[in-house]
Amino acid sequence: MAGMRTTHLLYLHGFRSSPQSAKARLMAARVAAGHPGVTWWCPQLPPSPRAAAALIERGTADWPAERMAVVGSSLGGFYATWLAGRRGCKSVVLNPAVEPARDLAAHIGEQTAWHDPAERFFFRPEYVQELRALRTGPLPAPERCLAVIAQGDELLDWREMAARYAGARQIVLAGGDHALSDFEAHVDAVLDFLDLS
Repeated sequence: MAGMRTTHLLYLHGFRSSPQSAKARLMAARVAAGHPGVTWWCPQLPPSPRAAAALIERGTADWPAERMAVVGSSLGGFYATWLAGRRGCKSVVLNPAVEPARDLAAHIGEQTAWHDPAERFFFRPEYVQELRALRTGPLPAPERCLAVIAQGDELLDWREMAARYAGARQIVLAGGDHALSDFEAHVDAVLDFLDLS
């Protein structure tokens, strides 16, 4: 619905990441400083994609679809696309995982968290099937999606991301990296697109 500003914002981190990621913390700080009335939620996602999807659905069940938005990084971008497809809300994806079932099949086993190597979790073989179950088709409303894609992403193929989000608004960065280390330079464009109240 045109003219409705975003009042509820969900941030979904990537594989092995957490709400402590640099991008999540920067977004949280900018939302708190500039848009204190916006409901902000950045949950720690469980390793199981099915459990992550259930947590996301439960936590946003009473959010107004026309006034909510989701930002997702990497695997969080895959989840964000799934949620936006279900709710029809705005989404921003940052170097989004396009085929995580394929890519994460090589990571079955014990994993460490990026921000705390002492924290470990187990990525189980059945999680690959759970990821397949969350795959969605073409974007139902590409104009409600912004994709920020770094050509220098060392983990994911930027061409695959650009093709998956064809029709969406895209910011394709020459160079860059998977973590979007220069996210501070792009956060204003993300916030403009979200149109927070």
